[in-house]
Amino acid sequence: MARVDKENYYLDIAQTVIGRSTCLRRCYGAIIVRNDEIIATGYNGAPRGRCNCTTLGRCIREELSVPSGQRYELCRSVHAEANAIISASRNECIGATMYLVGIDAKTGDLLPEATSCSMCRRTIINAGIEKVVIRRTPTEYHVTMVQEWIDNDDSLNGWDIDLDALKK
Repeated sequence: MARVDKENYYLDIAQTVIGRSTCLRRCYGAIIVRNDEIIATGYNGAPRGRCNCTTLGRCIREELSVPSGQRYELCRSVHAEANAIISASRNECIGATMYLVGIDAKTGDLLPEATSCSMCRRTIINAGIEKVVIRRTPTEYHVTMVQEWIDNDDSLNGWDIDLDALKK
């Protein structure tokens, strides 16, 4: 049996974390690793003590046909990335790697285009995480350096601002 590479080892663990997700649309699992040590795990689900969508048997975003990536304020869940960061100290996150896996809740299929939403990206940036590794297929993944999210500030899309002038 061939030994699994480290990225897929950690992605496999993140995929196992998905088993705790309570979302009816898309389930995510995230882990934070620093110096080959798992710092924290997180999955998407309702805040502690609140009723989750699997118990309620409904998703308001789905009922309203809200497209993926929109109207997160309607969602009951805290995202996997945020839950992992909440469970870790900032000191542990600085320079760490986050591993993220997403699946379709109905089919169980991997989400090959999974990515962190803009709110989670801001949280990841502030936590000091250095890179995010996202599973695309059972063995393929994409690595994003968080500095790219800082340099390509998507929160300014549509603003008429000379970003290069502001950085000087």
